[in-house]
Amino acid sequence: MLLQLLIVLIAIIIGARLGGIGLGVMGGIGLAFLIFVFGLQPTAPPIDVMLMIVAVISAASCMQAAGGLDYMVKLAEKVLRKNPSHVTILSPIVTYLFTFIAGTGHVAYSVLPVIAEVARETKIRPERPLGIAIIASQQAITASPISAATVALLGLLPGVTLFDIMVITVPATLVGVLVGAFCSMKVGKELLDDPEYQRRVKEGLIGDDSVKTADVANANKAKWSVIIFLMATLLIVLFGSISEMRPTFMVEGKAVMMDMPAIIEILMLSAAALILLFLRIDGIEAVKGSVFPAGMQAVIAIFGIAWMGELLLKVTSNSLPALLKVLFRVCHGCLGWLCLSCLFFFTVRRLLCVLLFR
Repeated sequence: MLLQLLIVLIAIIIGARLGGIGLGVMGGIGLAFLIFVFGLQPTAPPIDVMLMIVAVISAASCMQAAGGLDYMVKLAEKVLRKNPSHVTILSPIVTYLFTFIAGTGHVAYSVLPVIAEVARETKIRPERPLGIAIIASQQAITASPISAATVALLGLLPGVTLFDIMVITVPATLVGVLVGAFCSMKVGKELLDDPEYQRRVKEGLIGDDSVKTADVANANKAKWSVIIFLMATLLIVLFGSISEMRPTFMVEGKAVMMDMPAIIEILMLSAAALILLFLRIDGIEAVKGSVFPAGMQAVIAIFGIAWMGELLLKVTSNSLPALLKVLFRVCHGCLGWLCLSCLFFFTVRRLLCVLLFR
C-alpha cells in the first residue's frame, strides 16, 4: 500500500512541475502502474465531473467572448476608485465575487493592476490589498457553485447536495477573507515611513503610469452576457437547495429525482447557447480566450488525477483502518495529535486530487 501511495505522490509532484496538462497526463502514468504492475481493478473515470466542468467552462468562455468579463472588471474599477481609502477591504471582496460568479480564479487577474494603482495613489502598501485579494479569489473557488472544485466534490461525494457544500464553504471562506483583510491592514510599514520606498521614489523607480483596463466593445452585449450567466448560476443554486424543484421520473415503478450533475450541464450549456444566439457571438471566439484553455486543463487534471486518486482511495479504504489501530496502540502518548492527523488525512485524501488543479 505504501509503495502504491508513493507512486501516486510522485505522479502528482512530477505533473505539477510539468504544468499545464502535465498534472492530468501524469495521472495516466500513475494509473498504468497501479493497474498493470500492481494488478488493481480500475474504477470508472469521473465522467459526470468532467462533463460538468466542460459545460461551465463553455458558458464562461461565451461570456468572455461577449465582453462580460471586461464589463465586470470595469465595474470593479469604479467601485475601487470611488473608495480608495478602503481598498484593502474592498479588493478581496471584489476578487471573491469575481471568482464566485465566474467559477474560475483567472477572471481576477485583470483587476490586480487596478488594485495596485489605487493602493499606490492612496499611499497604501500595494502588498496589503494584493496579497489578500489573490487569497480571496482562491477561497471563492471553494465556495462557488460552478467552480471545478465544487463541481468535482458534487460528483465525487454521493449523497452530498450542492446546498450541503455551500452552507459550509460560503460563510467559512467569507469570514476567513474578511478577517484576513483586516489583518492585512497592519502588514508592513506605511509607505510614508518606509525608507526603502522613499529611496525608490527619489530615484524615480516608482512609475506614475496609470493602468488602463480593456475597453468593452459593446456594453449592452457584455451586460446581457453577465445577466444570462448569473441567471443560470442562480437556477443551479435553487435546484441544488430546493429538491422539490427538480424533475421526477418513474423508473421501474419508483420515483427517481433528476440528479444535480445533469441539471448543471443542461443549464450551463443552455446559457452558452443563449449568449451565442441572442447576442450574436462567434463560437470560434469563445475558445480563443483565456478561460477555455484553463478550463480544459482542469478537465484533463480531473481525468487523470481524480481517476488515479479514486482508485487509490478504493484500495486504501480497507487497509488503512487496521494500520491506524496499530499506530494508536504504539503512539498512545501522543494520541491527541495522532488522532487529529489521521482525521486530517481521511478528509484531504479525497479532496487532494480535486484542489490541486485550482
